[in-house]
Amino acid sequence: MRQNKSFVAIILIGFGFYFLMQQYTIPVLSQFNTWPTILVILGVAFLFSAYGNRQYDNILPGIILFGLGIHFHAINHSANWIDHWGMYTLIIGVAFILRAQKTNQGTIIGIILIIISFVALSSFAMPSWFGWLDFLFNSIEQFWPLLLIIIGLTLLFKK
Repeated sequence: MRQNKSFVAIILIGFGFYFLMQQYTIPVLSQFNTWPTILVILGVAFLFSAYGNRQYDNILPGIILFGLGIHFHAINHSANWIDHWGMYTLIIGVAFILRAQKTNQGTIIGIILIIISFVALSSFAMPSWFGWLDFLFNSIEQFWPLLLIIIGLTLLFKK
């Protein structure tokens, strides 16, 4: 019961600060008055629940929500931030690795996602003789939803 109370308490405190920022437009904090802040608040609540209450399965959604919130804030406020799909797989890969430290599950998946991220993020900075790799990733970008559906159906119906 205490675990649920602390999770709800962190969410209430976070949303309280969020709505307080909306009411009183403080110039420095007004840039955080956006929807990615809600993702950060939820991520922090999950992480507090994971580490504070030893519910380590909450590390994965906590890191994903926190990472996406930070990523979307950085896209809006930094001209140098990378806006590429490889950032999403990087965030998810890091979440799997951090969860694996406590639960010993998902290390291989995390490593694979991080490798895919680094290859994808560096593909647009590679020399021209790596053009085939760029063509491969452009093709994957176009058809990845179908690939996800096929992998999901295979996992669902394969015995």
